Amino acid sequence: MPIEYSLVQRANPSDAKAPKKFYATAKSTGDTTVRALAKRISDISTVSTVDVMAVLEALFQTLPGELAEGHIVRLGDFGSFFTTLKSGGADSEKEFTVGLIGAVTVKFRPGKLFAQAMQAAEFKRVGK
Repeated sequence: MPIEYSLVQRANPSDAKAPKKFYATAKSTGDTTVRALAKRISDISTVSTVDVMAVLEALFQTLPGELAEGHIVRLGDFGSFFTTLKSGGADSEKEFTVGLIGAVTVKFRPGKLFAQAMQAAEFKRVGK
């Protein structure tokens, strides 16, 4: 199934006088639940849906703790999860306090095979 996209006209943020250009924006076609993923995994393996759900639940419970400990969580060819911080700035190292850290963000970097699979995706324009 192709990735659906529409076009959006945007200005150049670094040059307000430059002509606007059109850019592709991916469109969601719905959601998939963990249960649906577990069923699909069960259908292509010898593991039951219940067992897949148990493993996924264990992953969901352990992943945040690993990230909170400062670990990069590498899941082989699937990819890795890691954290980044958003913070305010200080004029000097001495003036920086932990209170300037506003948010922790979890990022995902796809592994080689995952990235290759996504690059092989087909596209379908929707809307005007």
